[in-house]
Amino acid sequence: MSSTLLAAPPAPGSARPGLPAHVRRVVRFTYAFQFFFGLLVWVPVFYSYQRAAGLDDRQIFGIQSIYYVVFCLFEIPTGLIADRLGYRRSLTAGGVVLLAANILPIAAPNYPGFLAHWVLIALARSLVSGAASAYLYEYLQRHGAGEHYQKAEGNGRAYSLIGKIICWPAAGLMMSWWPASVYWLTALHALVAVAAALRLPALPAPAEPAAGPRASVAATVRGALGQLRRSPRLALIMVQGVAVFTLARICQVNLFQPILTGKQTPVAWHGAVLAAMTLFEVLGSARSHWLRRILGDLPAVFALTVAMAGCLALVVPADALLTVACLCGFSLVAGLTYPVQRKLLNEAIPDSRYRATLLSIESIIDRAVCAGVALLLGSYLATDRLDTFLLLSAGAAVALMALLAPLSALVRRRTAADRTAVEG
Repeated sequence: MSSTLLAAPPAPGSARPGLPAHVRRVVRFTYAFQFFFGLLVWVPVFYSYQRAAGLDDRQIFGIQSIYYVVFCLFEIPTGLIADRLGYRRSLTAGGVVLLAANILPIAAPNYPGFLAHWVLIALARSLVSGAASAYLYEYLQRHGAGEHYQKAEGNGRAYSLIGKIICWPAAGLMMSWWPASVYWLTALHALVAVAAALRLPALPAPAEPAAGPRASVAATVRGALGQLRRSPRLALIMVQGVAVFTLARICQVNLFQPILTGKQTPVAWHGAVLAAMTLFEVLGSARSHWLRRILGDLPAVFALTVAMAGCLALVVPADALLTVACLCGFSLVAGLTYPVQRKLLNEAIPDSRYRATLLSIESIIDRAVCAGVALLLGSYLATDRLDTFLLLSAGAAVALMALLAPLSALVRRRTAADRTAVEG
């Protein structure tokens, strides 16, 4: 993984000066927040944990569908909180809610308890989803280091994934020893994330509004939607991100355990397999900036999304060993794709006052699709049709890319024509 961002400044005469010490320090705190906030130890075993508590597949994936719907409902309000009250406050609140969420499966290991747990997870993640990216992007931009954003985003994601690689192999063993330990450890990680968020400094003006009247909530929403309506490129990138997010989320969280169970892989190995997948995602995230030299950002995201779909389809005929290889390949491609897509999305936002709100709108689109997919997944699993579901998911992603690719070319030509007309 690259450590260029945090390395000492290059020698005089270098084309790209190093970051000031105070900026590097803030970047490290954002890394620490991402690392501990995303370190959910129970992810490899939550399906088995809930099955052991008496829930069936329809209940488990019904909760997942509710989770995505609730996430959608939270996204706009939490994006407004971040834009109006500050990204740091939103990150801190997200950490506190995550801490509370991980106590519920211990205190109430039943359907209502798990449902409340996932609702609070949705609230915590929605508080952070737009604010974390927006804070890092704005801080670097306001300190003249915007060109470092993509590498910072990729490295931060890679560091977060490294923590999962370390912890997840032990999840199955921890569950065998003391099932609740995976939730207690995650709660401790949330506490550390809160401490990291509290160490982040305020953004320089005018990134966060200070004194003076604020626009109303309705005006903020109208402003953000107006930005989206006037920017076809932004809308296109948001829709394109649906395939990336849905494939990654459904495969690495919702489908992961049923796929391995169907391939007769013991539960004790689930954490190790997920850790191996995460290692490949780290490799992709830390090297995502290489794609610029080969394809260009938007074409690379289209091509990589098709590659993700192909890996998912190959799971159907594969045996257990080849399935693990396909899942690792899927994760490598996902790691390459995500930072590039986030960079494209941030660059397409024309007015930073609405950045967190627009990022929340993008997240709503993603989670709304995931809600429907998770609901379908429960039905397919209950009728033993997992292979059909995998093939349909892969085909839908490829079809979406085939539709959006020519639209992307059309938007690019119209944008270039409009620019030429203005300059002429």
